[in-house]
Amino acid sequence: MSDTRADNPLTLHFGREELVIRRRYETLSIANDFLIAIWFLAGSILFLYPSMERVAVWLFIIGSFQFLVRPTIRLASHIHLQRVPPSHWES
Repeated sequence: MSDTRADNPLTLHFGREELVIRRRYETLSIANDFLIAIWFLAGSILFLYPSMERVAVWLFIIGSFQFLVRPTIRLASHIHLQRVPPSHWES
């Protein structure tokens, strides 16, 4: 059953423009991957400068933490909680 609330597009309006996000969990996972790449690239560049090594280490720690976020997003996409409409049995 692919027509769940998790698959419904998210639409954001900006004046006369609108941004439509489909497959939200996949989009979130891709955005997370971009951030991981940015943290590790910036950390790698900063390691070239001895005075910036402390900042570089923190960027690697942030990127490593985001590697934990990746499976969390994937798991959430497979286990999506929905509100079940009340039935006549709950009177």
